[in-house]
Amino acid sequence: MADPISRSLHERALRRIPGGVNSPVRAFRAVGGEPVYVSRAEGPYLWGADGTRYIDYVGSWGPMVLGHAHPAILRAITEAAAMGTSYGAPTEREVLFAEALCEAVPSMEKVRLCSSGTEACMSALRLARGFTGRDKVLKFEGCYHGHADFLLVKAGSGAATFGVPDSAGVPEAAARNTLTARFNDLDAVRAIFAAQGSEIAAVIVEPVVGNMGCVPPAPGFLEGLRALCTEHGALLVLDEVMTGFRLARGGAQAVFGVTPDLTTLGKIVGGGLPLAAFGGRAEIMDRLAPLGPVYQAGTLSGNPVATAAGLATLSLLTPDLYVTLERIGARLEAGLRDAARAAGATVTVQRVGAMWTVFFTDGPVRSWDDARGADTKAFARWHQGMLKRGVYLPPSQWEAAFHSVTHDDAVLDATLAAAAEAFGEARG
Repeated sequence: MADPISRSLHERALRRIPGGVNSPVRAFRAVGGEPVYVSRAEGPYLWGADGTRYIDYVGSWGPMVLGHAHPAILRAITEAAAMGTSYGAPTEREVLFAEALCEAVPSMEKVRLCSSGTEACMSALRLARGFTGRDKVLKFEGCYHGHADFLLVKAGSGAATFGVPDSAGVPEAAARNTLTARFNDLDAVRAIFAAQGSEIAAVIVEPVVGNMGCVPPAPGFLEGLRALCTEHGALLVLDEVMTGFRLARGGAQAVFGVTPDLTTLGKIVGGGLPLAAFGGRAEIMDRLAPLGPVYQAGTLSGNPVATAAGLATLSLLTPDLYVTLERIGARLEAGLRDAARAAGATVTVQRVGAMWTVFFTDGPVRSWDDARGADTKAFARWHQGMLKRGVYLPPSQWEAAFHSVTHDDAVLDATLAAAAEAFGEARG
């Protein structure tokens, strides 16, 4: 249960904010109890409103790969803010940031900045439709690409947490051109292309899914999507809002050796501030206004404070950082498996780099069908056990967890000690 100060704040929030939260999964309804209200964060830790310290494995849902309140990022934000917080005009910093993104992700010859992952995915798919002259988009069950109307079809993440994958308020006409397939089922995708390939503008996919928990692509799956898109004249859009700069400096596409036509980025690229981007081949990107007929705009796009945080973050993402993240992840993965086994808990631990999930199920999770078969009640008991021992995890079975380079051995020791006890409680 939340501390008394958090409980009081939540009661006040419920009177003025729908559900008391500004993003649904924060409500803790999937795991019981009330949310912890956070007062500050530093390194691998959060502090609750009552001063309780928690080891954080949410990391603002992915951006905090360097840990919270990194001095270089805070310094960049402070210096930029002192010169004004928003101009609504071009700046040198956004040019430097665009150059840095394109250097790090070679498939992006040009890039357009925006403010959120939702905006990046929505805009990339509008661009794909404008470029191809086609209307249909193929996505995968359990993958979440933001809350644009036409993408809230068999979405994962918060929509799945509440058992309502398709949102009310989405007109049937808006979803009519959205096709869905099972993640990791290349035969299903082939069948869809065989029937409707000439109408499909784009395939959008999380290369490693984080919105039904951490689910990696099967060998050959991403390569198969690339081949089908090329064969049928559709664009392959990799949603790297979560995986970009977390799995590698070049994102999941560098890890798996797959070149998309368009890429969407967010989270880490903003250094903790609202900033996102989408980019790809120049001939596609040049269809955007003011050069082409596809309109996209935003008052805060390329915000000077956000780009300062983004540039500072990118400058710190060295090869050694990813070696450290992998070492931490490998120890966590092995330790969680051992702790569950010792406690007699049935779990599957899935990890790719610095993102991971403990599924309360027997056997690998390869798709949304597998993920929703996990024991969410057992996960809720484990989550509660971890929280009372000072470990803050995503409050849903179907959300990936994230670690940072600041999760050192002492932090991992504390995490695994808590996990060993909480797994025993999770059995019910």
